[in-house]
Amino acid sequence: MSGAGAPDTQELVDGTGLSVVVVAGTWHEEITDGLIAGAERVLAESGASFSIVRVPGSFELPVVSKAALENGADAVVALGVIIRGGTPHFEYVSSAATDGLTRVALDTGKPVGFGVLTLDDEQQGLDRAGLPGSKEDKGAEAAHAALAAAVVLRGLAAR
Repeated sequence: MSGAGAPDTQELVDGTGLSVVVVAGTWHEEITDGLIAGAERVLAESGASFSIVRVPGSFELPVVSKAALENGADAVVALGVIIRGGTPHFEYVSSAATDGLTRVALDTGKPVGFGVLTLDDEQQGLDRAGLPGSKEDKGAEAAHAALAAAVVLRGLAAR
C-alpha cells in the first residue's frame, strides 16, 4: 500500500439530486463495516440520497450493481473484501469482481466506485478500512470517486 499520489478526497463533492446505492459483501464483517461507514459518511456529507444493499460476497457485486443502476441509481459504490488463501479461488473471485464491475460501468454508462479490497492478509484490510488506527479509508475513497464521476457525467449531459 503506497498511498503516494492519491487524490484529495477531503474536498466535498456536491451530490445533491444524485441517488447512490452502496452494494457491499458480507465477508470479513469488521473490515466491510468500516468500508460501509466511510462510504456512508462521504455520501451523507455530499447531500446525495443513498441506500445500502448487502450481497453474499464480492462475486455477486457486479450483477447487483448492474440491477441498481438499471433501476434508477446514478452511481454505485461496490465494497468487498477478498483475502488470499492457499488456492486459486482468490484470483478467480478478484478477477470476476473487477472485470464484472468494469463491464457494469461501461454497459450502463454510470459510475461504479470500486472499493473491493484484494488482500494478502486481514491486517491489510484493517489498515484500509477507515477504522480507528487505519491508514486509509477505501470506502470513503470509493464513494468519493463514484460521486465525482456522477457529477462529471451530469455536467457532460447538460452540455
